[in-house]
Amino acid sequence: MKTNDRKITDLMATIHTGKTQLPDFQRGWVWDDGRIKALIASITNGYPVGAAMFLEYGNESIHFKSRVVEGAPSADKAIPDELILDGQQRLTSVYSSLFSEKAVRTRTDKGQEIERFYYIDMAKAVNSTIDRVDSIISVPKDRKITSDFGRKVELDLSSASQEYAQNVFPLNIILDPSKYSKWQMDYMQYHQYDSNAAKLYMDFLSKVIVPLGQYTIPVITLDKDTPKEAVCQVFENVNTGGVSLTVFELVTAIFAMDNFELRKDWEERQKKYFSDDILSVTSATDFLTACTLLSSYKKGGTVSCKKKDVLNLTLAEYQRYADDLTEGFVEAEKILQEERIFSSKDLPYTTQLIPLAVLCTLLADHNRIKTTSVKDKIKQWYWCGVFGEMYGSANETRYVYDVVGVMAWLDDASKTPKTVQEFYFNPVRLLSLQSRLSAAYKGIMARILKNQCKDFISGREMDFTVYKAESIDIHHIFPRDYCEKKGLPRAKWNSVVNKTPITYSTNREIGGVAPSQYLTKIEKKGQVEPDILDGYLKTHLIDTSDIRADRFDDFFIKRATAILNEIEKATGKSISGRDSDLVIQDFGGALL
Repeated sequence: MKTNDRKITDLMATIHTGKTQLPDFQRGWVWDDGRIKALIASITNGYPVGAAMFLEYGNESIHFKSRVVEGAPSADKAIPDELILDGQQRLTSVYSSLFSEKAVRTRTDKGQEIERFYYIDMAKAVNSTIDRVDSIISVPKDRKITSDFGRKVELDLSSASQEYAQNVFPLNIILDPSKYSKWQMDYMQYHQYDSNAAKLYMDFLSKVIVPLGQYTIPVITLDKDTPKEAVCQVFENVNTGGVSLTVFELVTAIFAMDNFELRKDWEERQKKYFSDDILSVTSATDFLTACTLLSSYKKGGTVSCKKKDVLNLTLAEYQRYADDLTEGFVEAEKILQEERIFSSKDLPYTTQLIPLAVLCTLLADHNRIKTTSVKDKIKQWYWCGVFGEMYGSANETRYVYDVVGVMAWLDDASKTPKTVQEFYFNPVRLLSLQSRLSAAYKGIMARILKNQCKDFISGREMDFTVYKAESIDIHHIFPRDYCEKKGLPRAKWNSVVNKTPITYSTNREIGGVAPSQYLTKIEKKGQVEPDILDGYLKTHLIDTSDIRADRFDDFFIKRATAILNEIEKATGKSISGRDSDLVIQDFGGALL
């Protein structure tokens, strides 16, 4: 890697000739009209606008398809010397507004696409009391600013003589000495060599044009021997804003060399298969990681899906496995719904979708994933990952352990996968599960739904249809207001032990009163007998005698015990320490 400052005039010249191009990531530049004006103001003031990063063209390990910068002559098929990795938006904005003869394709602050030419008011530009941005003028493609729906012309720059008359300089010639010198001569001739006009132009030349010609932009250049994974990593380390260069972007550019549009393929796949709530969290990079994991497993030998492995995924491998993997993700979603995970906000780990989808893909052979014994083991592994809270970091390594481990486990019961082996849940953890930010919290709510829990008023089971239609959310069983008034410890009443899925309408009926009061109210409103309502409550793992007598402490111990039983049922693993001194101290009794 090397760094050096390059004159803006030299950079624009290499962009114009095609010696500096873009890797074909198919990402359009996105700066709006106001931001371009601000950029022009900064550059003409000599302010820094950040570094750019280039990659020398001809890297043996990265065969990028390239394209010219927006506005540059596209007929010239010059082979580039370098590719712009970071700085596309800035350099494209500079080239199109300060060098290209074409109108700049941009957009308004509301997203409407427009075409603009940029000018600078010379008198305002040399006046130090006026902000430079206020001297920059953006005009439509016809070079006329109008009002009253086009009936009134506010500014007309449609001819050179109009520019001269209004002392407005066209910015797209400011970096070309031959062009601005000719404009100067014609300007002077138009004003008949008037001394005031000459002074204004010479002032503008010395304060704006000449300094701009010396303006430099820092450029970091990666040499052509830089490995693919290093290109990606270096970019992530130096990039502080803009559109991130992801693994997906690099693979997109690599596949483009074989005329395969990866972005288009993913967008079509995403629209057709990944638009449902749960799968919508799957990113393009997630899909490539899963495809790499699947391909690596299929090859045999060492399985890996780290960044460098994804970057080495071949187009042939992608095309071989992408469709099957897509079906694997769809099957994974079905399994999650069977486990009563209905929405992305309730998905314990988005990352665990990757190995789950790969396993579903591998087990599609001979329809094994539909076999009860196979599916039960998949679910056991899944819940061990959730309640063991194992998918928070270092996920690529765990993906491999789990896919390889689970597949071996299915063929040999003695080969327990790492995630199942390492499962551990501390009963005291229940007290720290205070919000749905944690995977274990979301998992417990899913297990309560899995228990076929019913609405307190209607008695309807909270299946997928009810969940979506009735605005089900997580609410307190002993209401917050009641608990605060009674001075109950927040660590208990706000924990997952005192929460359950409840419909919006039922939660409104509960209000902030004691359970004994709101249950009586529900019985009257819903015309439901107490024993039937008790049946509804039990589906939420609630002890009815305790809640009807407002015995919070007894309720709390029994429900915590019931939740631990559910975790054991889901994971197939026993939970130790239920009667430890710490548990008895924090819960007020053993959880047996």
